[in-house]
Amino acid sequence: MINQIKKFLRPFVSEKFIIWTHKMRAIIAALYYGYPAKRLKVIGVTGTNGKTTVCHLVDAILEEAGFQVAMATTIDFKIGSNKVVNEYKMTTLSPFLVQKFLRDAVSAGCQYAIIETTSHALIQNRVWGIKYHGVVLTNITHDHLDYHKTYGEYKEAKILLFAHNPKFSVINADDEAASDFSKMIAGKTYLYGLDNKSDITARKVIMEPNGSLITVITPDGQIPINLNLPGKFNIYNALAAVSVGFAEDLELTTIKKALEKIKGISGRMEQINCGQDFGVIIDFAHTPDGLQKVFETVKNMTKGRIIHVGGATGNRDKTKRPILGSLAGRYADIAIVTDEDPYNEDPKVIIEQVSEGVVRGATKDNPKKLGENFFKILNRKAAILKAISLAKHGDVVLITGKGAETKMAVGENQFIPWSDRQVVEEALGKKN
Repeated sequence: MINQIKKFLRPFVSEKFIIWTHKMRAIIAALYYGYPAKRLKVIGVTGTNGKTTVCHLVDAILEEAGFQVAMATTIDFKIGSNKVVNEYKMTTLSPFLVQKFLRDAVSAGCQYAIIETTSHALIQNRVWGIKYHGVVLTNITHDHLDYHKTYGEYKEAKILLFAHNPKFSVINADDEAASDFSKMIAGKTYLYGLDNKSDITARKVIMEPNGSLITVITPDGQIPINLNLPGKFNIYNALAAVSVGFAEDLELTTIKKALEKIKGISGRMEQINCGQDFGVIIDFAHTPDGLQKVFETVKNMTKGRIIHVGGATGNRDKTKRPILGSLAGRYADIAIVTDEDPYNEDPKVIIEQVSEGVVRGATKDNPKKLGENFFKILNRKAAILKAISLAKHGDVVLITGKGAETKMAVGENQFIPWSDRQVVEEALGKKN
């Protein structure tokens, strides 16, 4: 009922008024819970891709150093040793839930709280009243243009996280927006990257199918790290986390030990092995840049074919749908387009928009023919089953868009239980 009322009133209410009401809620929430952020060192991580992974890496580093840590991300909430799945289908929660989370973290004796902080949350003042101790930028690429309209507006929303003089800021030097973020005042700014001049970088990089061997270079020395997360993008994620550890004066040996303990992150390049002779990977990639990086990583670790299952979300940026499709057409040997949180849009329409991109993205060396190596399957479970049935020795089935999510949005406020992992395991059980 509340959502229907909000939908009815929306055309009659200005965006400024809506943002004002969000701020009022945030002020009340902070007052009600007693400004808990004042008793924590809060680290905010923002960017288009990599936020969740960076949060988990930073959490591991701080815990290895002996701190009690709370963390709120797209996939989970953690306070000390207690962890629960994020069931809200929202990365940064509403002000009351954020402030309650921080109050609970204080009550549990946490010294740090890591918050995955989105552009929506910053614009809508969901994190008002939180004085960030440190802030991190992963990257800024095409996303959320349904809300922000332009890349410039999207970037300015992200910059809000850096606007209140944190003790430190950590910025990806190789991102085109780095110079804009570097101008923001902070106690200390640390740049990380592989290509441009950086404070924290990696050399002697050896990339392998299941991870990378890197030597991390810092102003205080260098140390080799065996990273168990595949892909160049995960080297960037690791460098961001190292930079946070360095900013907090932690020993490089502590940082190394923490990163090497991590074997994987749920729904992020997650490999599922049930004894089959081909690979299966599920990943949250839902932006053009994120999906391209995942495809490039999988291509380098695959001897056989890439069988891709993916689509696009309803009620979100429509401009990226054909782009996502074109990447599947270009990189996948077999492309299966399916539904992915259609919300109240017609999933058939979304699938057609993605499929247009598949056809355009196909190359002479990798053409797509409907019914042979290109399929449109409305039911996501049927699409995954089809991919598994087609897989042979040495192939990789890559399933993107939902990662570790536990719900699928099938209406304005209608959700059904969902798990890509569970569907895959059932399919592999039948095939084996």
